[in-house]
Order: sequence, then C-alpha cells, then structure tokens
Amino acid sequence: QVHLVESGGGLVQAGGSLRLSCAASGRTFSTYTMGWFRQAPGKERELVAGISSSGGSTNYADSVKGRFTISRDNAKNMVFLQMNSLKPEDTAMYYCKARGYRDYWGQGTQVTVSS
Repeated sequence: QVHLVESGGGLVQAGGSLRLSCAASGRTFSTYTMGWFRQAPGKERELVAGISSSGGSTNYADSVKGRFTISRDNAKNMVFLQMNSLKPEDTAMYYCKARGYRDYWGQGTQVTVSS
C-alpha cells in the first residue's frame, strides 16, 4: 500500500514560480514510475510530467515544456515539480501518481495563478 502526500501549492502571480513536492510512504518507491497530473474545474485530468523509476527519463505535456521540470529523490521517497513562468492557464489541482502493480494517487494540491 502506498500513500502519497502533495505539498507546495499556493497562489502566485503570472510569471512566478512554485515547487511542488510529493512524499511517498513505503520502501519500494524506487520501483515506481511517477507522474504529476492536473485538473481544472470542468476539464479532463491531464498528464503534466512523468519520470521513470531511476529518474533517467522524463516526459512533459507540450503546454509545459521548457517551463516545468520533474525530478525525484529515491533516497527520500520524494518527487518534485519545479514550475517556472507560470500562466493563468496553469491554474488547477495538481496530483501526484505512483505506478506500481496498480496506480496510487495523492489528495492533490491547489495551484492558482493570477493575471
């Protein structure tokens, strides 16, 4: 069983930065592919960024390429999302996901970007 807790969300002005963190329970974190997803009201949940178990490969939604960076620290059971040059359209609830034999989701952290 895996428990994920996101933190670091908040209100920021357009052009600003935030760093989201996801802390995972358990002792098999290093085997999980991890991802950040987001969902705005009335919209479909979408993949923002993904990272392989070793951290050796990453992928990003086209809308955030060049602005967001996903990383992980397997020794600390944590994954991060550095968000720069934030835009109002980045406003959403951001969720951390772990993929093992099944998928696990965090409770989400709200990111609001004002114009």
